[in-house]
Amino acid sequence: MGKPMAGHLIAAGHTVYLNTKSNVPDDLLQAGGKACASAQEVAEKADIVFLMLPDTPDVELVLFGAKGVATGLSAGKTVVDMSSISPMDTKVFAQKINALSCQYMDAPVSGGEVGAKAASLTIMVGAEEATFNTLLPLLQLMGKNITLVGGNGDGQTCKVANQIIVALNIAAVGEALLFASKAGADPAKVRQALMGGFASSRILEVHGERMVKRTFNPGFRIGLHQKDLALALSGAKALGLALPQTAGAAQLMQVCAANGMANLDHSALVRALEIMGAHEVAQA
Repeated sequence: MGKPMAGHLIAAGHTVYLNTKSNVPDDLLQAGGKACASAQEVAEKADIVFLMLPDTPDVELVLFGAKGVATGLSAGKTVVDMSSISPMDTKVFAQKINALSCQYMDAPVSGGEVGAKAASLTIMVGAEEATFNTLLPLLQLMGKNITLVGGNGDGQTCKVANQIIVALNIAAVGEALLFASKAGADPAKVRQALMGGFASSRILEVHGERMVKRTFNPGFRIGLHQKDLALALSGAKALGLALPQTAGAAQLMQVCAANGMANLDHSALVRALEIMGAHEVAQA
């Protein structure tokens, strides 16, 4: 997702310094992006450092590891983490960056690769209001629904809440279509009928179609959604909360992962239900 997001910044005329774990994509360089040898070099050259990484340990390493962002920062610069990671660790990271006289913004996104390419991402922000207002024009190059949720960590908390809702909706759509199919109804027509009623949702529209048509190429991978639900459950434990439906959805994703499907789109969660029911949704 970071590649098209960086591309939008370059296309808008910004000088964008780039560093990745592998090689910087040639098309970004041809568009005007500048390759850097390390995250430290990016931080030295850029006024605003954007991160888009898979998980909390990756963000911590890029920020504070050898030749990391923190070693290249100078006073007045801003770090924007658009990864989906732990809200609690985010608050710690923000404190460390603030101690360097720099600003920190957590700005996780929803919308997947499709949204990143279309610059239509939903962006959930945790930052000081002044920092948010300054960076809003840049965020608008990558997304459409952009909300300042609160202070550092609140953006990540919002993203975890988003992932809970999405996972439970995928599970609900999967159960409904599996029930309909097993009972002998055409799941495609059931989905079509439900799209006109109170059960209609974006998940039913997009992921319901994936379940019927068996198009489970990502998208957003089950493995990444597992990570997000793990953040939800660990956060709930720390807060003294029970999230039983979230735990159930996490277990369904684990069934998929245990059967070699961690790299499929998260709509393939239905495969766990199908395995337990010995029936596929597409088999009307």
